[in-house]
Amino acid sequence: MGRFDTARGFLGRLKRDVRGNTIAIMAAAMIPLAGMIGGGVDMSRLYLTKTRLQQACDAGALAGRKAMGSDDWTTGVNNGSTNDQAERMFGANFGSGQYGTTALTKEFTEDDGTINGAASATVPMSIMKIFGMQPRTIHVNCTAKMEIPNTDVMFVLDVTGSMSSSGKIQGLRSAVLCFYEALQRVNTAEVCGNDPTATTSTITAQIRLGFVPYDENVNVGKILNNDFLANNWTYDSRAATTTTVYAWTLGTPVPPANWNAYAWVGTIPDSFSDPSGYGTFAVVSGANTVMTAMVDGNSFVKLASAVTTAANCAALNQYGSFDQLVGVQENATPGTPGTPTYAATDNDPPVHPATVQNNTATRTRSITVTYGFRYRWFKNPSTAANNACWLERAGKTSASNANKYTQTQTGPATKPITWTPYSKIDKWTYGPVSHNVAALKAGGSSWSGSVALPIAQANSPSVKLSESNTAGTFKVVSNTNVTWSGCIEERQTYQNSNGFPENDWSPVPSSAYDMDLNMIPSDALANSHWGPLLGGAVWERYAPTGVNCNLSSTRNQGPLESACDFPKNFGGLNCPTAEARKLAQYNTASGLESYVASLTPGGNTYHDIGMIWGARLLSPLGIYAGENAFTPAGLPIRRHLIFMTDGDTNVKSNEYSAYGINYYSRRQVSYDASDTQMNNMTDARLAALCSAVRNMNIELWVIGYGTSIAPATETRLRNCASPGKYYAASAGPALISRFRQIASEISELRLTN
Repeated sequence: MGRFDTARGFLGRLKRDVRGNTIAIMAAAMIPLAGMIGGGVDMSRLYLTKTRLQQACDAGALAGRKAMGSDDWTTGVNNGSTNDQAERMFGANFGSGQYGTTALTKEFTEDDGTINGAASATVPMSIMKIFGMQPRTIHVNCTAKMEIPNTDVMFVLDVTGSMSSSGKIQGLRSAVLCFYEALQRVNTAEVCGNDPTATTSTITAQIRLGFVPYDENVNVGKILNNDFLANNWTYDSRAATTTTVYAWTLGTPVPPANWNAYAWVGTIPDSFSDPSGYGTFAVVSGANTVMTAMVDGNSFVKLASAVTTAANCAALNQYGSFDQLVGVQENATPGTPGTPTYAATDNDPPVHPATVQNNTATRTRSITVTYGFRYRWFKNPSTAANNACWLERAGKTSASNANKYTQTQTGPATKPITWTPYSKIDKWTYGPVSHNVAALKAGGSSWSGSVALPIAQANSPSVKLSESNTAGTFKVVSNTNVTWSGCIEERQTYQNSNGFPENDWSPVPSSAYDMDLNMIPSDALANSHWGPLLGGAVWERYAPTGVNCNLSSTRNQGPLESACDFPKNFGGLNCPTAEARKLAQYNTASGLESYVASLTPGGNTYHDIGMIWGARLLSPLGIYAGENAFTPAGLPIRRHLIFMTDGDTNVKSNEYSAYGINYYSRRQVSYDASDTQMNNMTDARLAALCSAVRNMNIELWVIGYGTSIAPATETRLRNCASPGKYYAASAGPALISRFRQIASEISELRLTN
């Protein structure tokens, strides 16, 4: 009993004691638990490895695409090729054997500017291999490409005379086309390297390019609205002082309302009064007939009853030298009167402002004499009366004797006087003159190419002036057509008076409307408009020598009065042949190629005017806000201004620029500033403009082109650019490379999957 009880107590206690059950349970659970933990660990390793492998692939593709830029994709190992750089970036993010991987592979290729990458690695199982699970191979793919947001790019290009040397202008033309190829992936006639094959852009974003070529001027006028240019503009020109003179002409005469009676002209020929030229005379028929058709207007009775003697009867015949006729008569109506002639009776010569000249009008008519008349003393048998004085008539014996005779008639007449005024030149005043230039405006954004201005002189027609019957000529004002190429004169600016014009531009004075990049011209704001630059309207002023209208070499800043017709003689005018272009899309290259080919060098370097108008045409707030603020779909636009120059500022006092001729106009300074002073001021203005452009959220790229740029100028250009956006290019190939690099940086580098 004792031993049995002892055993039963031990087993009971063992049964009741559960403190060791955990070991058994853990032992039983170890196998499934190992599977769960091992699966989690190995799955985490697989996920981490794939994530890091994808990141490495992406980083390599991005690095390769960035290294490629706008150039060709290159291959090779440890040679700095774009493929090598992609693989190096991959290796920096995922090294061989990382996370215990094996069989690491990677490959990067390029297809039309897109970098495609593929990578794989084998991940061994650390725990799950005890369950028979084999190593897993992970594959990833990546793609990187340059994608472009809605972008506006304004080129401000130096096309001054120095660009004609060393093939610079051709390098610039090539660089612009290569920029276009790199940005829009459209091929041009230029060989740029890695040329795209597309001939039409397939980019869905809005990409617009604009251009402002500049020298001392910018050719922007004809892309502006008519409302932006003034109707009247003041030039260093000339205006005539004139006297109004009046030339006269006589109009169609007004004939007499009432003519005087006809009268004989001169002495009647003997052949008319000689009775021998007539046939048989016979007493006129009728009882005491009165004959009234005498050509001299007299009338005669058949019987001169008051005459009582033969002598008295014969005495009546006093017509003609033969004293044998009393008169002659025509047989029919007198001839039609001829055209009157006129003789002045007053206002000869006419005196202004008389309206008529009085005249005597004279006209004649022809009389055909067919009958002659005489008185003869004889007894009339039919009446058995006593002797008496009777009127006889006889006809001309032949047609040859039917002579014509002339009668004259006069009367008062008038001739109207027409006066033509002429502006006879007394002298010319050379100096500031306001000319009306509104005729250049053709409506909207259309323009005429010339305007007629009263700045020429010519000979008048040969005319007779008031109080003179002698014709002659004199000098008169004449319009001349002045051509306009499209360059403009700037609106109101600040005028320096202290001799330090470079100190006025930080900050920009409020009166310097020209430096306000967003001010819209308005009639409500005086001097806010621009004016057309008209070289044909401008004179420089040199003091005359007083001999034969010759000019000296001494400049005359103030107005100059002279009767001399001095020739136009300003020092020089350059207007870029290539007009500026507003922002526009170029989905094909042809329009861009023809424009770039038109860039022609000439003139001196005024950097400020180029920057002013590049910013104006690019700004989303100024004269083109409606076109520039957003895309037609209302989307935002990124803006870039590329400013390229090959030289230092070079302002000349006798050049006709956007501010007139400095020496004469003095719009920017009130004194005779030296070229150095003007250069310093222009540099200061450029610095202020660069700051204004950057503050408009515009990325400002600046390129110094060539090897002749002074160090101080290069420093100014570097300070002008947005941070890190200044580049130097010594020659054409370097310029092409810089432009292509900018195009790549303007594009956004994106992972597409």
